[in-house]
Amino acid sequence: MELTKQTHACVRIEKAGRTLVIDPGVFSEEDAAVGADAILVTHEHPDHFHEGRLRRAMEADPATEIWTLASVAEQIAAAFPGRVHTVGEGDAFTAAGFDVEVHGQLHAVIHPDIPRITNVGFLLDGTVFHPGDALTVPEGRTVDTLLLPVHAPWNKVAEIIDYVREVAPRRAIDIHDSLLQDHARPIYDSLIGALGGTDHGRLAPGARSAVG
Repeated sequence: MELTKQTHACVRIEKAGRTLVIDPGVFSEEDAAVGADAILVTHEHPDHFHEGRLRRAMEADPATEIWTLASVAEQIAAAFPGRVHTVGEGDAFTAAGFDVEVHGQLHAVIHPDIPRITNVGFLLDGTVFHPGDALTVPEGRTVDTLLLPVHAPWNKVAEIIDYVREVAPRRAIDIHDSLLQDHARPIYDSLIGALGGTDHGRLAPGARSAVG
């Protein structure tokens, strides 16, 4: 598998000539999902789910399909009958040649006064895990590459370090990072690299890396 980092929480992953995109949101590129055979969306927040980007991809290729939770599916399913699939924790399916498992149920706590929404994470081919906006641990699974939500209103760096330790991947690659200013990145790199207990790195938007 080859991963291309898009801006913020979006990634494109290619295998055997097919492409899967996760979380094309408002901060990601306009064409982030165009050309995808399958699109996965972890939750309804606009930095992960942008209806215009999904529509652009779905209209460009009538074979493109979406897998997501109910709160997103109900917003777009009527426009693309039979092409939007609702999933939840414990589900498993195949999309664009990838074996996908669904883990998790709820978004991380932003503040106790803000109701929690649903959120799922996706484990691809048993090796690459995108948790969305939660620190979900795929129980009973050994993760090779963890896509790490490094900076958000709902986390702090100590929680991120402990999350890396708990999942114990071979490698962690930053996502959810567009609000992290450049002068702060070396601090995060140093702390997570020194304390996370695994190989940690980040990719610029458009950069590629082998995963899995």
